[in-house]
Amino acid sequence: MTAPASAIFVTKALDRVMRADRGRLLAILAAGLRDLALAEEVLQEAAISALVHWGRSGLPAAPAGWLLQVARRRAIDRLRSASRDSARGRALAILAEEEAAPDHQAIPDERLRLIFACCHPALDPKSRVALTLRSVCGLTTAEIARAFLDAEPTMGQRLSRAKAKIAAAGIPFAVPDAEHWPERLDGVLTAIYLIFTTGYLSPPAEARDLCHEALYLIRLVDRLRPEDPEIEGAMAMMLLTSARRRARIGADGATLPPMAQDRSLWDRAQIEEGRAVLARALARRRPGPFQIKAAIADCQMAEPGPDWPQIAALYAALWQHEPTPVVTLNAAVAVAEAGDPARALALTEGLSEALSDFQPYHAARASLLAATGASDEARKAYLRAIALAQSPSDALFLQAALARLP
Repeated sequence: MTAPASAIFVTKALDRVMRADRGRLLAILAAGLRDLALAEEVLQEAAISALVHWGRSGLPAAPAGWLLQVARRRAIDRLRSASRDSARGRALAILAEEEAAPDHQAIPDERLRLIFACCHPALDPKSRVALTLRSVCGLTTAEIARAFLDAEPTMGQRLSRAKAKIAAAGIPFAVPDAEHWPERLDGVLTAIYLIFTTGYLSPPAEARDLCHEALYLIRLVDRLRPEDPEIEGAMAMMLLTSARRRARIGADGATLPPMAQDRSLWDRAQIEEGRAVLARALARRRPGPFQIKAAIADCQMAEPGPDWPQIAALYAALWQHEPTPVVTLNAAVAVAEAGDPARALALTEGLSEALSDFQPYHAARASLLAATGASDEARKAYLRAIALAQSPSDALFLQAALARLP
């Protein structure tokens, strides 16, 4: 130990350690305890202890290892005083064995196990995303609630229910066996992509950059599970999409589609990295939906403008993996941009019920109706899309399109 430290110094040091290592510490505690809520509680207790002990005795040589050791001891105390059920007994045995290990400084990276637990199919999609943000990224409940436009107590209850379900259902903190990897990986990648999309569509002034958090997560998954083409495809898609963020809103405050954006604002470093990662994924010759989505993002950024025939073909390929109304809608938009709005409009027939409250459906349908000369119907569709717009920038874009109708 070093000399006593000031309270401000200790608080800043603890904050740095928690921001850098909270996910790793929580993952290894949860894996041993089989209880995410208890893991969070004992880690928080260890952090509170650190404020006292580090202030009195100085920072330890390995602050993260110190926190892990203290958290384990708190967990052992909790389990010994609790009921003697078999699950708690197993967790106590595991913790006691880990506590007896000679090296408290070596902290294995178990975050992939934590991510798979948070994204288990037994949890609903929104809870998977929220729990991943809380546990792996360390966002506060208030920050997650703002991202989802929820009240903080509501989000707190959602997180509590999700952690309780993991404990009650015995959801393992483990990477699936090889035969289950593809089906479980898709849930993980989808959760990370939803985090990215939420951040991409959020206002620029948002306190936490969820795009950055999603890219951190996908890089983490790629590092912990390298050479998987779908992980690489998801990372490439996020990099290529993120590269356009600064150009997404025009000078008038309206949303701009890729073909109307100022390309000088695009992040060239992210584009180059995204294309390199995509090329690496495609070279493995195991195509999947995230690789196709990354290829679509790349084609949207082609010179001198989007390669719409290729984008339409890629959406047709994506539909083989994901035969959903949204994929059909996006394929129709690409067909229209490639020069056949009448066929595109026909493709959207039958989607109205499934996508009745989906704002992009009404915006796309309005554009297709306008392109085929049905101005009155287009006007109605634009008004519906404007009413459903979730941001002022989207509403401005649609109002400008409505104003251009004859």
